[in-house]
Amino acid sequence: MNEMLPLLAYCALMSGTPGPNNMMLVANGAHYGYRRTLPAILGINTGGAVQTFVTCMGLGALFVAWPVLHEALKLAGTLYMLWLAWKLAVAPAASDRPPERLKFSQAALFQAVNPKSWVKAVTIASVFMPTQWSVASGALFVSAVGAVIGFPCISMWALFGVGIGRFLSSPARRRVFNTMMAVSLALLALLLLR
Repeated sequence: MNEMLPLLAYCALMSGTPGPNNMMLVANGAHYGYRRTLPAILGINTGGAVQTFVTCMGLGALFVAWPVLHEALKLAGTLYMLWLAWKLAVAPAASDRPPERLKFSQAALFQAVNPKSWVKAVTIASVFMPTQWSVASGALFVSAVGAVIGFPCISMWALFGVGIGRFLSSPARRRVFNTMMAVSLALLALLLLR
């Protein structure tokens, strides 16, 4: 498949650049460490793979036929990210009560309202699906490639959070960090709304 290198590069770019998933992983990594953030990483990867698979199997055609569905999902995702930003901003700064840890199921289900994940899934379905394979085989292949490439990319964001977490020993520093992450998530949500 001569589209393999562009597919790998696209998956790395979409998984490795700032987005809602990665902002949440930085915050979780800082507060909980890598091992306790791993369920969220796996949830994001699993949710993204399922989303890509169903998009390749035909769900993406619904967005083309009814663009209002895509706009509704974008609005729902933006509102949810703003709510997450609020929760992070008002989380207690004391080290004994960090913000709520992102669970596997929450991370997986978040992909359904994450605008960046939809862009990735629809682009993979429309640009990178192998035409010489059956639809199911091609969908499974590109979904697996996205998950394999995505795992180390998003893990780096959680590890970045772990590194930052070492400097968050005081409640004042933790408050500043939580506020910065909340503002970043809120701004990203508003940018994705356009």
